[in-house]
Amino acid sequence: MNRDYPLDKVRNFGIVAHVDAGKTTTSERVLFYTGSQHKIGEVHEGETTTDWMEQERERGITITAAAITCFWTRTSEKDKKDTAKKFRFNVIDTPGHIDFTAEVKRSMRVLDGAIVVFDGVAGVEPQSETNWRYADEANVPRVCFINKLDRTGASFEDSYKSILDRLSKKAVRAQIPMGAEGDFKGVVDLLSRKSFTFEGNMGENVIEGEVPEEFKADMEKYRAELVERIVSQDEAAMNAYLEGNEPSLEELKALLRKAVIANEIFPVYTGSALKNKGVQLVLDAVVDYLPSPLDLPPVTGINPKTDQPVERQVSDDEPFTALAFKLQTDPFVGALTFFRVYAGTVSAGSYIYNANTGAKERIGRIVRLQADKREEVEKVFTGEIAAFVGMKETKTSHTLCDEANPIILEEIKFPEPVVSLRIEPATKADQEKMGIAIRKLADEDPTFKVSSDEETAETIISGMGELHLEILVDRMKREFNVVANVGKPQVAYRETVMGTADVENKYIKQTGGKGQYGHVKIKLKHLEPIDPEAKIAKNVTREDHFEFVNNIKGGVIPQEYIPAVEKGIRESLTRGILAGYPIVDVSVDLYDGSYHDVDSSEIAFKIAASQAFQEAAQKAKPVILEPIMKVEVVVPEQFMGDITGSLSGKRGAIEGMEDRGMNKAINAKVPLSEMFGYTTSLRSMTEGRGSMTMEFDHYEVVPANVANDIIASRK
Repeated sequence: MNRDYPLDKVRNFGIVAHVDAGKTTTSERVLFYTGSQHKIGEVHEGETTTDWMEQERERGITITAAAITCFWTRTSEKDKKDTAKKFRFNVIDTPGHIDFTAEVKRSMRVLDGAIVVFDGVAGVEPQSETNWRYADEANVPRVCFINKLDRTGASFEDSYKSILDRLSKKAVRAQIPMGAEGDFKGVVDLLSRKSFTFEGNMGENVIEGEVPEEFKADMEKYRAELVERIVSQDEAAMNAYLEGNEPSLEELKALLRKAVIANEIFPVYTGSALKNKGVQLVLDAVVDYLPSPLDLPPVTGINPKTDQPVERQVSDDEPFTALAFKLQTDPFVGALTFFRVYAGTVSAGSYIYNANTGAKERIGRIVRLQADKREEVEKVFTGEIAAFVGMKETKTSHTLCDEANPIILEEIKFPEPVVSLRIEPATKADQEKMGIAIRKLADEDPTFKVSSDEETAETIISGMGELHLEILVDRMKREFNVVANVGKPQVAYRETVMGTADVENKYIKQTGGKGQYGHVKIKLKHLEPIDPEAKIAKNVTREDHFEFVNNIKGGVIPQEYIPAVEKGIRESLTRGILAGYPIVDVSVDLYDGSYHDVDSSEIAFKIAASQAFQEAAQKAKPVILEPIMKVEVVVPEQFMGDITGSLSGKRGAIEGMEDRGMNKAINAKVPLSEMFGYTTSLRSMTEGRGSMTMEFDHYEVVPANVANDIIASRK
């Protein structure tokens, strides 16, 4: 079986946006115009293709990233049936709500480009900033689409300015709108100096024409800006332009493509997805400017056998290399493992090697996804996104490869959860089902964590926010028939030390036979966040929040007992000192000790280290840390005084205010513990007209009076 589309005709891109910017509506238009469906599903009617979960349709929000394969021929091509002119799109529609931010993070890791959608009234919103940051981290080229220009209060210029001010000065207009609000008629393409209007019931007929006189002056002004930005990317073109020789349209597009792929320019398009205006031209921009897999550098990883860096060229002839980026339990086919192929090919019925676990698995079936519909395929090629059915050992972020040529790709890093709930099965019969449900949901969602309270033996689930946990509990009920009783949301506090301590501990136990002997001396101090450039010394093991330094000289503690010392300290980290919360950001230096030829053992050193750490932590000024949230509240101006007062009363620090369309946006940093249920009180304070977004920002030391209350409640 041969590849049906050449690599340069493949585009892997995502559609990302703040909640309610019209992202799923845009995705539905993409499906309709690419011929993947014959009816447009609307979010407000609960009939969308990409939002296929019951919870998504009920709430009108996207929860899981949906992968879709579809095909596109540029708008200007006369023969739409000519397959030589068709492009294959692998599109991922991602969630906009901050609680499901992991879906955006993992999608960015496997995409080559993104369409970032903005609300034409609100412009850049908090989740737009978070998504933009994730795209920056993953180096993903972007085109911007200012949507909803038909809405009252919409302004292309204000939204464009918010992109420049809050996201990047590299954004530049590629189009300007003809009219706004009720008068929005179509768009002007600056490079080609053409106007485009959209006719037919679904805007399927794109009419190219001359630019009306009233828009010509703006067109020439902004076109000159765009052309200058494009030619500034190339010295020869710049010199020719300064001499009065403007490059041809083809040359300008080629230079712009190069600049977009290098993340030097983010072109800005506009329209109204709901009113069927402008989406086809954004799809043309995907073809023209976003990269194919061939435009990207070779993928690099580590050979697990040699620990040496290796790279794979983007080619079907290279050894198979893929990243599993998402697991999903499908009600019809079972467990799906979504993967992106970076090199080589894979066929159904073959064996693949999991470089992270060392396990081999046989592939039964491979499917390509049309949101919740599936098309079975025999073979998947480089640059494609598909899903394996029924994989047992593979988890999110695992690398799948050819056993003879192993490689481990960089893992996807996910944020830590900040909200917890106690959950218990309603009946004995629910107990076993709940265990299975929680395990499957935790496999699917890396930001969903499960632990148990050692004292009460209760199960505690943790996630990114109240809505996140509410949806997960709802999924347990619907998909796994688990009835559970749920406690109130709780904050995921942490503990750390602000001082230093030097402690010696001997663990000696003499019984009738062989005794136990372990003796350690440790120094404990606060650990500053890791500098990504820092080189870590050979005698240090370090994760983000803990450092273990082995400074034992001359074998005073034999090498075989050092791991037991580290293990004893790591176990103590989970138990806390003040209120039983995990201890983070500490450095432990093991610098001396002694051993006994007969009585020393791993368990003795583990206990000695654990006791030493507990004593040191109590001496080193322990404190409790709480999550501080970045909060943005958008309200009509008359409610501003009430809202700023209510946020200040919640130990919040107001950081600024700005205009947001017809409303005011208030930015603040507020402790999470004060924000539970705030959405409800915000609605009552603003006659239902206020909205709020909240995301985790950082941990901060809790004030003494609050810390005392937390400690008392944990006793």
